[in-house]
Amino acid sequence: MPTARLLLIAAIASAFAGPARADDWAGPQVREVFSASRDHFVRVTPGTALGDTVGFAGAPKGAYATAEFYRRQADRSYRLTNAVTLRNPVAPVDFFVSDSGRMVTVDNWHNRGYGSVLALYDPAGKLVKAYALEDLFAKPEIDDFRRSVSSRHWHDGPVYINQDQRTLYMMVASGRDLILGLESGRFAYCETRGEKYLCRTTNADRRWLPYNAAAPQR
Repeated sequence: MPTARLLLIAAIASAFAGPARADDWAGPQVREVFSASRDHFVRVTPGTALGDTVGFAGAPKGAYATAEFYRRQADRSYRLTNAVTLRNPVAPVDFFVSDSGRMVTVDNWHNRGYGSVLALYDPAGKLVKAYALEDLFAKPEIDDFRRSVSSRHWHDGPVYINQDQRTLYMMVASGRDLILGLESGRFAYCETRGEKYLCRTTNADRRWLPYNAAAPQR
């Protein structure tokens, strides 16, 4: 059995006790995701910094995940435009690429809800904005999320880039959504409050506004 796998199993067995629900994760793999137009794709190669993930402080620390950005050329081939290091110690759980070549990563392998849970990169691979869970929600809200051994399960539903290719939609729970602008990096957290669907645009000034006044357009 590979050494990293042995360390992972040992860390889980020794670092956690009690009734927390165990996690079962497939090993991280190289993945490619295309934009809807197929004009762009990004290839993510997992990192080896297991020691930088929550719950595995004693494991080895290595390089973080990397991403290669590709763009389709006039002859229909793809050209590498940039290669960058991501905010993910091992790999994002999911990532999405827009028709403009922007990428959003969601969560961390074996660590949903920890680290950079959302990170937006421009078409050149430059980080635009990254959010930790504490940037999006107040502590009582975070405490209410279901937990497992190594994760905080803060969203449960579809995640996708909207047809406008300017925003990413995430269903946090039924009647609770998060919208991320793919150019600005601004977000709106929206939920049904009484009979109204209202949104807030920060976690600091928690004013609730009508959706049309709060949701990012880009």
